[in-house]
Amino acid sequence: MTAMYQSATPPPRAVVNAGRLWAGGMATGAVAALIAIVGILVGRGLFGVAVLAPKGAGVWGDARTGWYALGAAMLSLVATGLIHLLLLFTPRPMLFFGWVMTLATVTAMLAPFVTEENLGSRFFTAGLNFLLGVAIGSLVAGSAHAAMRPAPVGPTPRPYR
Repeated sequence: MTAMYQSATPPPRAVVNAGRLWAGGMATGAVAALIAIVGILVGRGLFGVAVLAPKGAGVWGDARTGWYALGAAMLSLVATGLIHLLLLFTPRPMLFFGWVMTLATVTAMLAPFVTEENLGSRFFTAGLNFLLGVAIGSLVAGSAHAAMRPAPVGPTPRPYR
C-alpha cells in the first residue's frame, strides 16, 4: 500500500526573479518594435504594399508606423505583466499564457480584415501581426522560464493516517 501524504500548506511554488523577467520583457519590447519597423519597411519598400499608411506616404509611412512599433513594444510589456501574474497565482501558468497569446495573436491577425484597406495590405498586416505574436509570446515565455528558480525545499511532509 502506498503512503499518502498530507501537508498543512500547499506544495511550494517556484520563485520568480522579477528583475530578470522584466529585463527580458523590455528586451522583447525592443525586438518587437524592430520587427514592426522592419516589417513595414519590407512591406512598403520591397513589396509596395500600403501597410498602415497610403502609398503616397513613402517607404517609412507616416506617424502610424511609429505608433505601431510603440504599440508592439507596449504589448510586450503587457505580456510580461500577464506572465508575471500567472506565475504568481495560477496552477499552470505557461499553459494559460500559451492560450492567451494564441488567442491574442489570432485576434490581431483578424483585425486588418475589418478595415477598408486593400486586400494586399490586409494580408501583409495580418502576417506581420502573426510574426509579432509569435515573437512576443516565445520571447516572454523564454524569459519566464529563465526567471524561475526552484522552490525552496522544506521539511518532509508527514504521512497521512
